[in-house]
Amino acid sequence: MLDSLRVPAREKDSRWIMVVLHGLGDSLAGYRWLPDALGLSWLNYELVNAPDHYFGGYSWYDFAGEPGPGVERSRKLLTERLEQLEAQGYPASQTFLFGFSQGCLMTLDVALRYPRVLAGGIGISGYVYEPERTRREFSPVAKQQRFLVTHGTWDPLIPLDPVRRQIEALAADGIRVQWREFAKEHTIAGEDELAVIRDFVKAARTPKA
Repeated sequence: MLDSLRVPAREKDSRWIMVVLHGLGDSLAGYRWLPDALGLSWLNYELVNAPDHYFGGYSWYDFAGEPGPGVERSRKLLTERLEQLEAQGYPASQTFLFGFSQGCLMTLDVALRYPRVLAGGIGISGYVYEPERTRREFSPVAKQQRFLVTHGTWDPLIPLDPVRRQIEALAADGIRVQWREFAKEHTIAGEDELAVIRDFVKAARTPKA
């Protein structure tokens, strides 16, 4: 089980929800600011702690050693959490996955394999783990998923160019991914980036012509 905190929407009966995945060494407490910053009255939030303790925070997988077992374990736990949310009345079509750094990796890893179409996946300052294997394990609805992936041109931890190539490869495979670069380091670029995220989330509610 994953520890989490539910932040309810101001609109009481809304079934829209964003599952928020922090980065290495952080915790759900590090994203308590996000609901107010996005200012979307109809959006619930599920702020989630990763399963492993890491220097006062948490980690989704072993950063220094072999990440594979942790990624697979966290994928299973997050898939179970999405299924639990569906059982609680939050349909996949109204559920967003949002992740920063390690949380971005997990967002992409889970959403590309999830068997139902989500409202969207938002990945910030991360990358695709084992892209060739991920491609082989795309779910039947992977090409219907919507993604927004952002990265910093000055990121000292995860270089921009390899991630850009990964996203270009996903797009070439038919994945619906919007890519945005910001003049930032390994962080969220304030309101400039939040505005792009907000627009991506709001677009999920826009009726298609």
